[in-house]
Amino acid sequence: MDIPLISNLNVWQNIALIRFYHFNERRLPVRKRVLGLLNRFQKMEIADLRIAALDHRERFLVKLLRASMVQDALLLIDRPFRLVPDLPDAEMIEDSLAQIEELYTSCQIFDYAWNRERYRIKDVSEY
Repeated sequence: MDIPLISNLNVWQNIALIRFYHFNERRLPVRKRVLGLLNRFQKMEIADLRIAALDHRERFLVKLLRASMVQDALLLIDRPFRLVPDLPDAEMIEDSLAQIEELYTSCQIFDYAWNRERYRIKDVSEY
């Protein structure tokens, strides 16, 4: 999810990029699909905003939804608290993943061991 968002596209276009380029899908059906996903998060109002107008949580959501547009997606989230530094814990991340669980096959989150309390993990293998 560390691929940058494209600043001259709005939110729905950034999310839809994969459907446009990898699946050659048409604009209106893809927009409808993206708006449906944004609606799950009560974020339809950001659909036509540019990336610069978003806060950290909204940018995280856009990146998450864009990554989930790949069929049978395997999501890798690298240091999510770097993307959303104001989060006290991983609840928002977990809730977001739960809302789109049918869109991905697997999700792995990689983070530093010192963030384990934010994930409510007591014992972590350190590599």
